[in-house]
Amino acid sequence: MLGDSQFVGFITVRDLGVARTFYEETLGLHFITQMSNALLFDANGVRLRVTQVDELTPQPFTVAGWQVVDIEEMVDALLAKNVRFLHYEGIEQDERGIWVTPAGGKVAWFYDPDGNLLSLSFH
Repeated sequence: MLGDSQFVGFITVRDLGVARTFYEETLGLHFITQMSNALLFDANGVRLRVTQVDELTPQPFTVAGWQVVDIEEMVDALLAKNVRFLHYEGIEQDERGIWVTPAGGKVAWFYDPDGNLLSLSFH
């Protein structure tokens, strides 16, 4: 059924201008179009709709993430663009915020300008 249909992810934000700069210029997503209350990006073949809302309460969990080929390189590239990675108490992370999972994967978390929790992972 839906396995043959294109998936669209959604993230809510307060300001489309700030969001476009972050998702397009900082994260490097390909901008497709702007509608009256939303931006549409191509995230490597997956559509991401960034929708403007009047009120936003960011969730305490990851709302979107990217699986990357080289997490250290990607973290360094985002650090150079002033993205700050989170450090969690009780989780052993390196100085950049990268956590090595018990299975050997790696994860790093960061916020978008609206406080949406995003992540990078390597498996």
